Amino acid sequence: MKLSKKIVSLLTVTALAASLTACGSSNGKSGSDSSGKKTYKIGICQLVEHNALDAATKGFKKALTDKLGKDNVEFDEQNAQGESTNCSTICNGFVTNGVDLIMANATGALQAAVSATNEIPIVGTSVTDYGTALNIKDWKGTSGTNVTGTADLAPIDKQEDMILEIKPDVKKVGILFCSSEPNSAYQAKLMEEELKKDKIEYKEYTASDSNEIQSVTQTACSEVDAIYIPTDNTMASGIETVKNVVIPAGIPVFAGEKGICEAGVTALSISYYNLGYQTGEMAYKILKEGADPGKMAIETDKNPTKLYNKENCDTLGIKIPDGYTEMNDAK
Repeated sequence: MKLSKKIVSLLTVTALAASLTACGSSNGKSGSDSSGKKTYKIGICQLVEHNALDAATKGFKKALTDKLGKDNVEFDEQNAQGESTNCSTICNGFVTNGVDLIMANATGALQAAVSATNEIPIVGTSVTDYGTALNIKDWKGTSGTNVTGTADLAPIDKQEDMILEIKPDVKKVGILFCSSEPNSAYQAKLMEEELKKDKIEYKEYTASDSNEIQSVTQTACSEVDAIYIPTDNTMASGIETVKNVVIPAGIPVFAGEKGICEAGVTALSISYYNLGYQTGEMAYKILKEGADPGKMAIETDKNPTKLYNKENCDTLGIKIPDGYTEMNDAK
């Protein structure tokens, strides 16, 4: 029996539609290539732009590119410009877009990511104390949730040792930090405990934002003979302002990380690039090996480096003993 022209046309259209559908689905599921290999979407929320956090982000991306291959990972990197509300907007956007993992760079970014999702894995970096950041009072090293990461805290007792080594006659230490950063307040309390042991007087000087850095630093310089600045994002972003006050005043600054040592004489510093790379390796274990972030212990840089700022030391007439690395020579 011959088929009518109408039926032949209908069959032709149906076959063509089936062919187009097959072509359209040849890439497999969304986010996969023709071989079925997944392309991972990674959201990066960085609290603010400064050298330490920039290095951590760079190390993180390098680790995942090395591990996954550059064609198998896509980064949506966004900077909150120091605003917590921006962190929230960014992280909520990552959730809406269905990223596979969020990297939160600094405490404020981590807290925003945690508020945005309890399902998507989160890895933090440049976070000083996860118990404080996550409001977990009985902190035991793992979150039990969708969060893990790396901490940037260098041993506070060794930082205090450096103050006494460089300025053994110190009478009063000013502890300078941003009052809105819980990670900084945590370090300040630890430093106070160490100074108490050696019966050294101290006083906290806090700025609520970058606009107050100059005036608060000036006040500190008029009342103390040394200043300690922990790892603090606000202070790091405004470190030139600090330097322009402390150097003319002749007050040595002891810093919690390399970036802040731009205004200082010494720092016990980790490598933020290496820390970021470690974070990327942890992310790989979650994405490819099925590791549970809630059971992954927070990691740290176990080999912080004793750094000194030659220019500032020469200006202030401070002689640095052996065992320190000039900060511009540090990797």
